[in-house]
Amino acid sequence: MLVFENWNLCQTNEPDCVCLFFFPETPVCLQRRNISSVILKSEDAKKRVHEQSQLLDVLKARIQQLQSDVVLDVQHAKVQFLKSPSFGGGVSSGRTVKGSSKDKSDIPKSGQVVTKGASKSQPSRWMKKLSEENINKLKKQQILQQKVQRNAKEKLPGKSKASKSSLMPTGTTHKTMSSSAKKRRGGTKLDSQSKVSDKDATKKTKDGDLTEIEELEKRLDEQVQQRIHLSTTESFQESSTGSSCGDIQLSIRSYLEACVFIGDIERSQNFLVSQHRVMSRRKHLTTDVYNIMMRVWAKKGTLNQIGRIFILMEEAGLKPNVGSYSAALECMGRNPNSPPKVISRCLNQMKKDGLCVDDLFRECVFQQDERDMLLKAVQTVKPDYEPSLTLNASQCSSPLVQDFYTNREHHIYPKLDFTQEELQRCFQCQLSVEQACTITIDSVEAMKPVTENMVKMRELLAEQRAQWQKVLLQALRENKMILTKTNTRDYKLNLYPYLCLLEDKEYVDIMIQSVSNLPPSGESLKILAHDLGNRIYTKYCVRQKHQNGIVEKLRSIYDAYTELLAKDTKVYNVLPREQWCKLEMEQSSGPTLQGAETSWPYVLMLELGTFIVDIMVKNLKINSDILNPAYDRKCIPILYHMYTFRSTRQVGFIKPHPILTQMQQEAMETTLTFDSSVMPMLCPPVPWTSEKFGAYLLTPAKLMRTTHGATQHEELLEKCPNLHPVFDSLNQLSNCAWMINKPILDIIISIFNDRGSDKLDIPPPLSEAPKIPHFNPQDPAYTASEKAHMKREVINAKKKCSEMHSLRMDALYKLSIAHHMRDKLFWFPHNMDFRGRTYPCPPYFNHLGSDVTRATLMFAEGKPLGPKGLDWLKIHLVNLTGLKKRSSLQGRLEYADSIMEDILDSADNPLNGKKWWMEADEPWQALACCMEIANAVRSPDPTKFVSHFPVHQDGSCNGLQHYAALGRDVIGATSVNLMPCEVPQDVYSGVAQQVEELRTRDAAKGLKIAQVLEGFISRKVVKQTVMTVVYGVTRYGGRLQIEKRLKEIDEFPKEHVWDASHYLVRLVFSGLKEMFTGTREIQDWLTESARLISKCGHTVEWVTPLGLPIIQPYHRTRNLVLKSTMQHINLQISHDTKERPDTVKQKNAFPPNFIHSLDSTHMMLTSLHCYSAGLTFVSVHDCFWTHALTVDTMNKICREQFVALHSQPILQGLSNFLLLKYCDFDLQRVKESTYFFS
Repeated sequence: MLVFENWNLCQTNEPDCVCLFFFPETPVCLQRRNISSVILKSEDAKKRVHEQSQLLDVLKARIQQLQSDVVLDVQHAKVQFLKSPSFGGGVSSGRTVKGSSKDKSDIPKSGQVVTKGASKSQPSRWMKKLSEENINKLKKQQILQQKVQRNAKEKLPGKSKASKSSLMPTGTTHKTMSSSAKKRRGGTKLDSQSKVSDKDATKKTKDGDLTEIEELEKRLDEQVQQRIHLSTTESFQESSTGSSCGDIQLSIRSYLEACVFIGDIERSQNFLVSQHRVMSRRKHLTTDVYNIMMRVWAKKGTLNQIGRIFILMEEAGLKPNVGSYSAALECMGRNPNSPPKVISRCLNQMKKDGLCVDDLFRECVFQQDERDMLLKAVQTVKPDYEPSLTLNASQCSSPLVQDFYTNREHHIYPKLDFTQEELQRCFQCQLSVEQACTITIDSVEAMKPVTENMVKMRELLAEQRAQWQKVLLQALRENKMILTKTNTRDYKLNLYPYLCLLEDKEYVDIMIQSVSNLPPSGESLKILAHDLGNRIYTKYCVRQKHQNGIVEKLRSIYDAYTELLAKDTKVYNVLPREQWCKLEMEQSSGPTLQGAETSWPYVLMLELGTFIVDIMVKNLKINSDILNPAYDRKCIPILYHMYTFRSTRQVGFIKPHPILTQMQQEAMETTLTFDSSVMPMLCPPVPWTSEKFGAYLLTPAKLMRTTHGATQHEELLEKCPNLHPVFDSLNQLSNCAWMINKPILDIIISIFNDRGSDKLDIPPPLSEAPKIPHFNPQDPAYTASEKAHMKREVINAKKKCSEMHSLRMDALYKLSIAHHMRDKLFWFPHNMDFRGRTYPCPPYFNHLGSDVTRATLMFAEGKPLGPKGLDWLKIHLVNLTGLKKRSSLQGRLEYADSIMEDILDSADNPLNGKKWWMEADEPWQALACCMEIANAVRSPDPTKFVSHFPVHQDGSCNGLQHYAALGRDVIGATSVNLMPCEVPQDVYSGVAQQVEELRTRDAAKGLKIAQVLEGFISRKVVKQTVMTVVYGVTRYGGRLQIEKRLKEIDEFPKEHVWDASHYLVRLVFSGLKEMFTGTREIQDWLTESARLISKCGHTVEWVTPLGLPIIQPYHRTRNLVLKSTMQHINLQISHDTKERPDTVKQKNAFPPNFIHSLDSTHMMLTSLHCYSAGLTFVSVHDCFWTHALTVDTMNKICREQFVALHSQPILQGLSNFLLLKYCDFDLQRVKESTYFFS
C-alpha cells in the first residue's frame, strides 16, 4: 500500500473511509482498503447486461399476459432511441457495438394506460392474482431489508447505528418480480439497480387493478433508458475517437482538463470516479489522467482527496509517476501545518519507486506557482536542497555534425539588423496579435473606387451581422442550457465543457467569421467543422497559457533572448536553441513553458465544429426581399446543408444562399479577418527546443506535420535521444527576416484591381467569369441531345466560376497580407513533414508560394554586392527566363549583357514599355530582378550597392542526383551535373535523345507507331516522367503524363495518342535504366524491402543520417462514422496503427520518401554550415536562396555537405537498421547454441 495508507487523512471531520460505490447486494459504507471490492468486474458487467436483457423480455411478457386476461386497450408510447448530442454517443465504426441511433421500439410508458369496459364492481381473476402477488412482494421486501441490516452489522463492527435508508445506497432498489414470471423464466433474478423506489414498491392505490401494469411499464421504460445509455457509452468507449486506446485516453484527458479549466470540479471528479468504477472504462485511464484531479486538489490543499486518488490508482494497477508525487508534495507545501514526517514518508516512497527529487523538477510540467510550492515542501525536510538542473549537452551521434558542435572557434553566427529594444518592441506587437487570436487587415480591393451600390451592400451586411450576432448568442445559450439538462450521466463525455471554454461572444465571432469566408460553391461539412473546432482549440490554448501564468515568464525569457540576436549586444558563441534552454534553466521558477497543452482528438474537433455549424444553419436567416422588394417577404436560411457526389462518395456540405453571396461580392468589403497563425510573425520565432515547443509565442504549433489523428510520429520523436541538428536547422530558417518589395507589390495590386491577367498569373475578378446558361429542362423545344449539351455547359460554367473564385480569393489573401506587411519586417516560423522536408507555418503568404508571392519578398538585411554580386544577379535573371539552360555561366552572363537595354526598359516601364519581362518563365521574379539590376548599375559603385534581393541556386533533378550518388553511376552522375563539365548537362534532353535513338531503330524495323512519332519526341514530352520517376511514378502514371503532352501538340494525330504513350513510356523507363544503372536496382531493393516488411505486419521505419526517425503512416483504411444531428460523417482512417499496413502504399512510397529524407538532410546540413559562416540562407526544398554576395560561399558549402552526406555508408546503414528492426534472428545467439554442431 502507498504511503497514504499511513497518512492522517482525517484532519477534517470526514470519516476515515471512502464512500464511493457499492455492491447492489451489499449496500454498505466500505473502508478505503476495500475500495477495489466495489468495482464491477468485467464478467459481472457482462452478466448484468445479460440480466437486463432478460428483464426486458420478462416485463414485456408479463404486460402481455396481464392484458390478455381482461379487455384492456393499453396504448404504448413510442420511445425513439435518440443519439445524444454529447461527445459520448456520437461515433461508431465497423467494430462498434451493434445498435443504431435510428432504431425504434414501441415501449410502453406509465400514465398512458386507458381502460375500457372494465367494471369496478366485478373483480376479475387477474385482480385477485395481483393482490396476492402484492402481499408476497411486501413479505420479500421485509426479508431483504432484514438481511441487509444483518450484513451491515457483520461487516461494520464498531460503526454507529445507521438507519435503513442510510444502508441502502443511492440508486439501488428492491428486487420485485411476480412469482409467475419467475416460473416462466426459470427464476431469473432482476437487476438490483432497477429504479423502482421503496415508495413505488409498497404503494397501494384505490385503482389496485392497474398498479402492477403501471409499475411494470415504468420499470420497463427505465430499463430501456439504462440500456440506451449503456449502448451509447460502450459505443463511445470502443470507437468514438478512432477505436484506439490512445485516442480514448486523449479524449478523457481533454474532457477533464476542460472541466477543470471552467472550474467545474464536481463534474470532473464525478467523471473520473465513474470511469474508474467500471472495468471496461477503467482500462483507458492512465496515471496522467488521475494526476489531473490530483493537481486540482493540490491547489486546494486537500490532502485527503489526493490520498484517495492514490488508492484509486493502486486499484487500477497503476504506479505513481513524477506528476503524482509532485501534486502530493505541492499540496503539502501549500498547507502550513503539513507534518515533516508525512513529507519524509512521501519522499521515501518516491525513492522506493525509483524516483529522485531532481526528477520532479526536470520532468514535470508546472503551472502557476506549483514548482514553488513543491520546492517549499521539499525544503521543509531538506532546508539546503536546491534543484540540480543541467542543460542537455548530449552530442548528436551523427558523424556529419559532430565537428559542427565541437569545433566552434571559427563560427560566425549572424546577428539580426535590429537593436535589442527594437526586437523587444517587435515581441510585444506579436504577443498582442496572438493574444487576440485573430487580426483584421485592409483588403487590397479597398483601393478600388467606392460606388453607391458598394456602400449600400456594406451597410446591409453590417446590419445583418449585428442581427445575426444577437440570434446566435441566444441560440448558443439555449443549446448550452439544453446540454446541461439532457446529459446527466457522470460517465458520459459531454460537449458542454467545451462550449464554456470561451466567452459566448467569442464563439459567435468565430461563427460570423466562418460565414464571411465561405465560398459561393460551399464547403465540405467535414472541413468546415474541423476548421471551427480548431479555432476554438487555439483560443482555448491561448487562454490556458494566460491562466497558467506563462505569458509573463515568456516575456521575461524572450527579453533576455533578444540579447543573442540584436546587433548592439556582445557576440555569443552559442546557437539560439542553446541560449533559450540556458535562459529557461536560469529562470526556472514559476510555470513551465513547454508541453502545457493537450492536443484534442480529431473527432472531438469535428463533433464540436458540427455542433456549431448546426446552430448556424438553424438560426441564421435573412429576408428574401432584401435585394428585390418585388419578392414576397419571408425569412429564409442563409446557409443550406446539402449533399453532393465526390467521385462515388456522397459528401455533405454547407452552401450559402445566392442572396448572401451576391451581397458579399457586390460589397467588396474593405477588411479581411484572419487567424493570427496564418500571418507572418512580427518578431523572431521562439526557437524549437523540443518536439512540443517552438515557433509561435502562444499559438500551438507542431514540429512535424501529420495526418489528423496520427500519433505514431510524435511518439517516435519523443523517444528520439537527440534532435538538436533538426531543431537548429529549423531555427536558422525561421530566423531569416523578410521585407516587402513595394514597387513590385504595387504593380501586381494595380493589375489585380483592374481585370487580372492569365498570362501573368493574376486571376481575374468573378465579373470576368463565363455566364451560367439558364434553360428549362422541361421545355419540349429542346431535344434530348440538346438538353444533355446544355447540362454539360452549365456544369462546366459552374466549375469554371468555382475555380475562378478560389484562385481570386487565394490571390486576394496573399496580396492583402503582403500589403499589410509592406512597412513591417517579419519572419516565417518553420516546421517539417514526416520525411523531414521543411515548410513555413503561415499557409497563404510565404516564399514557397507562386511566382507572384516570391517576387514580393526580399531579405530584410541588405548586403553589398561585392565584386561578383552583380554578375550573379544577371545570371539569376537569365535562369528565371528559362532561356540558355544549356549555356555555361559565362554564356548566360554574356547574354544578360547583350539584352541590358531590355532589362532597363522592363525596370523603367514595366507596363508601357517593351514588356520583355513578361515572356520569362517566372515573369514577376524576372521583373523584380530587372529592377534590382537597374538600381545596381546606376549606383555610383555597384560593388558597394546594398542588395536585399535573394538569388537562387537550384538542384539539377535533385532526386536523380541522390540516386546517382548512392549508386555511384558515372553516366547518370554526369547527366545530372555531379561531374565537372564545360557546359551544364540536361538529363531531360539526354533521355529524349536516347528515346529518339531507340525510336529510330524501331522505325527502321518497320514498327508503325515508331514511324508515326518521328519528329515529335522532345525534351518537353519526356521531362515530367523523367522528373517524377525518381519519386515513384509507375508506368501507368508515366503513360498518362506523356499522353497529356502529346495531346498538347496540335500536329500529332490524336488517334495514335494511346499507342504512342504506351510505347514512349516503355522507352523512357528503358532509357533511364541504361543511364542510371544503380538507380533502378536501388529502387527495386527499397520497394521489395518495404513489401516484405509490410507483409509481415510492420510499417516501414528508418532514421535519416541526421538522426531524425521516420515512419510511413500508411495503413489499411478503416471507416469511422461520426453521428451528429446534421448527418453521419464518414471518416476514412488510414493511419490507425491497429490496422495492418497498406502493402501497396508502403512499397510504392518507400523509395521517394527515402530520397526526400536525404534531400532534406542535405538541406539541413547546408543550413547549419551557412549559419556558422554568417550567411543568410533559406530554402525551397532543393532550391537554396542567399544574397548575391554570398552565392559562391553557399555553393561551396552545398557541394561539401553533399559529398559529406554521400560519403557515409547510407545504404549499408539502412540495411543494418532494417535487419535489426525487423529480423528476429540474432546471429550472435549461435554462440550459445549447444546443438549447433553436436
